[in-house]
This record gives sequence, structure tokens and C-alpha cells, in this order.
Amino acid sequence: MAAKHKELIVQLLRSSNLSITDTRVKILELFLKSNGALEHADFEKLSGKSFDRVTIYRTLQTFLDKGIVHKIPTTDTSVRYAICRSECKEHEHHDHHVHFRCEECGNTSCLEETDVPVISLPKGYALHNVEVVVSGVCKECK
Repeated sequence: MAAKHKELIVQLLRSSNLSITDTRVKILELFLKSNGALEHADFEKLSGKSFDRVTIYRTLQTFLDKGIVHKIPTTDTSVRYAICRSECKEHEHHDHHVHFRCEECGNTSCLEETDVPVISLPKGYALHNVEVVVSGVCKECK
């Protein structure tokens, strides 16, 4: 692992008051190396180690709770995860941006520079979360 990644991972875990374990470091390293969002199964395939499914699930759930990663909705029942940017905190996700899923390669990525459209709800409704996934062909596949 590159020294830059290692330093960033250690800093991220410490700032989230998490102990630095091999599993957490490896999963965060996979996020940093990926070009987009990852599914639970991707961690099993890409790790090169045999992390058990429960350990991966618990680690991802801890990262969600701490504001390290966020979920991305999919059209099927799977869940994709992406690393959060600095504005997320424990139990508070502020990843209000559009996600893009490529129909060719299947890659899902965060479009940080694209804001979620303003949603105007009728009186009496309370907005908590907006999830926008746009599909098409990414710049690599075009």
C-alpha cells in the first residue's frame, strides 16, 4: 500500500475513534483504489484475503455509522458503498450529490460536482433524504 494511502487511512480511522485493524485498513484501501462504488461481494473478490462475510458486513456498517462511507441505491436489491467526503460525520451523512451507473461496464460513481435537484414537497411532508442515480454510458466506455 502506498504511504499516502496508509497515512490517510490511519488518519481517517483515528478521527473516527476506531481502532486500526487489518480488516478496516484493507477495506478502506480497496475504496481508495476503486474507480467507483463497491458491493459487499467486491470486498470478498478484491481483498485477496478470505475475509468472512460477517466481518465485511460489520465493518461496512461501522463505516456507515461513523460517516466514512455512504450507501448508493441500486435498481436491484444490492447495495453499493462509496467513501464519503469530509462533510459527513458520525450518524450524519451529507453526501448530497448524484450517482452515475454505467450501463456498459456496471461501474457506479459519485458525481460530486452535480447537485441533487431541489425537491419541493407538499405542506406537512418532511424531507430526510434524496437519492439520485442516473444511468447511461461513462466517459471510459463512450
